[in-house]
Amino acid sequence: MDVSGEQHYDIRHDIMKKRIDHLGNVIESRKDGVGSPKIERPLQNHGGRLDHNEVYCGSCYGSEESDDQCCNSCEEVRDSYRKKGWALTNVESIDQCKREGFVQRLKDEQGEGCNIHGFVDVNKVAGNFHFAPGKSLDHAFNFLQDMLNFQPENYNISHKINKLSFGKEFPGVVNPLDGVEWKQEQTTGLTGMYQYFVKVVPTIYTDIRGRKIHSNQVNIMVF
Repeated sequence: MDVSGEQHYDIRHDIMKKRIDHLGNVIESRKDGVGSPKIERPLQNHGGRLDHNEVYCGSCYGSEESDDQCCNSCEEVRDSYRKKGWALTNVESIDQCKREGFVQRLKDEQGEGCNIHGFVDVNKVAGNFHFAPGKSLDHAFNFLQDMLNFQPENYNISHKINKLSFGKEFPGVVNPLDGVEWKQEQTTGLTGMYQYFVKVVPTIYTDIRGRKIHSNQVNIMVF
């Protein structure tokens, strides 16, 4: 989000995410739906249960934008709610999420972390970007994450920044957040966020042969 009004939620292109355990080891992905309950007659978008001669068109549970919109997976229901700016709090009552074992998967993943790497393009104006679990939604001009309703009472925001830079690398550049680590000491009854204020300064590096690299340097404040 930036001062020009441009907003991007749930960015996936050019971003890679990996599940990691509490020691930082990568956890292998598993197939969704394994061990989850089978829903014999899923709820249809018209409000009734799937009949033997019908094509499945899952309910969006009130968030549909048209009468023919279908939500055939838990992900599609969550996306539909996100577009409305609604928080999905009753996941256990959603057929698609029960069928895919969504709630149980969240419980199994407690204590895990996430490794993120990649890059994003941003405008050269004041703005901010967030790292948080789940999908992002905009409700009454407030930036929210849909997964926070499913987190235990202690939401641990400990983190380590291996590398963060703006623009192309050039000789002698110092990225002050590289290697920075912050650990949350209190582990119960605490939720919140940790913020870095980054001032980006446009920089032109010129080598002895006159070749130029247009990049940036940064100053950091923590609060």
